[in-house]
Amino acid sequence: MAAAARPGRRRLGLAALGLALPAPVRSQMGEVATILAPGPEDGGCARWAARAGQALARGMQRPGALRLAVVGGPDGVTAANRFATLDGGQGPSLLVLPGWTCHARLTGSTRARFEPRAWLPLLLSWQGAVLAGRGPLPGRGATMPTAPLRVAMSSAEAPEAAALTVLDLLGVPARAVAGPSEAAFLAGEADALILAGQDPVLRAHAIGATPWYGFPSPVENESSEIPPFPVASPLTRAIVAAVAAMQVRAALVMPVLTAADSVAAWRRAGLRWQEEERALPGEGVPLVGAAAAAAYAQLMPPPDAVLDYRNWLDRRLGWRPG
Repeated sequence: MAAAARPGRRRLGLAALGLALPAPVRSQMGEVATILAPGPEDGGCARWAARAGQALARGMQRPGALRLAVVGGPDGVTAANRFATLDGGQGPSLLVLPGWTCHARLTGSTRARFEPRAWLPLLLSWQGAVLAGRGPLPGRGATMPTAPLRVAMSSAEAPEAAALTVLDLLGVPARAVAGPSEAAFLAGEADALILAGQDPVLRAHAIGATPWYGFPSPVENESSEIPPFPVASPLTRAIVAAVAAMQVRAALVMPVLTAADSVAAWRRAGLRWQEEERALPGEGVPLVGAAAAAAYAQLMPPPDAVLDYRNWLDRRLGWRPG
């Protein structure tokens, strides 16, 4: 199906973003490839896709034509659903998948009709994350608070709810409050939050928070000055997945059943992307190969973990899918 054939899909000229690809060329496999990206056309995912397309085109051993199609809104669910229906009849396709799109599936959103395990990560931008709060973590050399700690979240199904889940598992009294977590902390309206970014420990100190726990990371030599979050149960694996939704800025994925020679060609081109992304500040750690696969796997906890997390959302926050 042509990129403009279905309603809701808009073909995006990369030049419109100031990120035009090199002159149109043909791919390693002799086919035009389409990169599907969540909207809007001037949004972060589209810009990330355009930049990745540039680097991949330069990295192909033989020139390759790449086109970008913007589909749906910024949550990425519409784009992921569309990608799941493609059969490859119109040439190879790749999808830009933000971490929060997989979180919609974790929480059981009825809109999420895709299976991320059917996709293979080619490129992935990763950022660290910590659980932080005011002063020492209660229960670790500190007395329990006289009032429940406040955890801000935009909605019950937002990834930030993982902070409340962690405190529940630790036996620390806590309650949810509405609002964006970092703004609420700075305003004195929240006491604990998860911070994700290029250097979340530094960011925690900058806003007057104490880092309590770090989360599993596929990045070697990431800061170890704070204790790692213990992953010892299905629910803790779901917590890791929820936090990973904040850590995976974007992944470029392809169908698992893509031919091996085509995958190899894209992966070689991905090394060029990784090299170029490393020079861009604030864009996350660029991962390819095994590291990208490890980061991507964190978004997909096993079924028992998914069930435990959905039960916790229902019991604790009264949230159910649909």
